[in-house]
Amino acid sequence: MAKYTQKQIDKYNRQKYISEMEKISKNLFRMFRDKNVNSNEFKTKILLLVSKLKERDEIRFDGEYHKKLKEYINQINSKVENQEFDDIIFDEIRDVEMSNLNRLQKLKNNNNYKKDKHKSKASNED
Repeated sequence: MAKYTQKQIDKYNRQKYISEMEKISKNLFRMFRDKNVNSNEFKTKILLLVSKLKERDEIRFDGEYHKKLKEYINQINSKVENQEFDDIIFDEIRDVEMSNLNRLQKLKNNNNYKKDKHKSKASNED
């Protein structure tokens, strides 16, 4: 009978929350890119994904990427929950939200290349 420490449980819950957010962002990207998706399909899918995310315990993030991703998901959710959300509004926000998702991806990828401690060494060598 394996017993897990609270730290291990917290780490597991954090990873699950992050993977749910990543899943939402990937689905958003796919649906914004696909011209055959209409507002009703978009709305049902997003509401389903966000409800799964809300079932998990909310996690506080310190990193910029995860904070912004969480804010972005909440922002999209509030737009979708609006009663007037229809195909016209969906088509209007499609390009804008694609660029916002691209900015989030750039932010995520920017953090992967070099750590700050390595950047300072590289700048001192020049």
